[in-house]
Amino acid sequence: MTTWLLDLGNTRLKYAPLVADGQLGAVHAVAHDDAEAWLAALPEGEVACIASVASPARRVALLDALCARFQRLHRVHTEPALGPLRIAYANPAHLGVDRFLAMLAAADGRAALVLGVGTALTLDVLGADGRHGGGRIAPSPEVMREALHARAAQLPARGGDYTEFADDTAPALASGCEGAALALIERSLRHATTLLGQVPRLCVHGGGAQALRPHLPVHDWVPDAVLQGLARWHALRIA
Repeated sequence: MTTWLLDLGNTRLKYAPLVADGQLGAVHAVAHDDAEAWLAALPEGEVACIASVASPARRVALLDALCARFQRLHRVHTEPALGPLRIAYANPAHLGVDRFLAMLAAADGRAALVLGVGTALTLDVLGADGRHGGGRIAPSPEVMREALHARAAQLPARGGDYTEFADDTAPALASGCEGAALALIERSLRHATTLLGQVPRLCVHGGGAQALRPHLPVHDWVPDAVLQGLARWHALRIA
């Protein structure tokens, strides 16, 4: 049976097949700003498992297109508990399914701080027993830049490299917005260590993380964390 896993985010769709032993096959990514192109790129198979944090319109467009390509669709939702993971939110619907799945992928018996950088920057603390200790949500550095540019057009939305104290506007903006994110991560690591009684490993994923990675402490780079969580969800719920 051919099974595909699909992660529909705010800017792109990532998808991969399940192969032997429930592992991910080759991961594909396509931006969904061109409706015809991204829907035309969809795979075909028997079973599709879908996680979406995108707008309702994009989600419906994806599901409609998949109905013509797959025999069965499973839309994944956040659950109070699955496998070793126990989320902290009283209302599971309030926790994004991308955060839920990234934590599910990270719940391997080791304490972790799960950092996702996309449209939003998210941080979730996870005990070695799989218990979620809560999280944070902030704008990503890219969104900070775009918000400043929207309010003051003379401030460029792109450009510049991180430096501690910049000598021009573009690097000052890069340093300020990326530095704000780094400070939040450092504070979260410090408080997660206090909460857990040990230093958690830092698990990083998301398309916006690359600019931050050179300035982060030692970390695990898990670019396909949501898809890996989908693979684990499939093993626990479908297989």
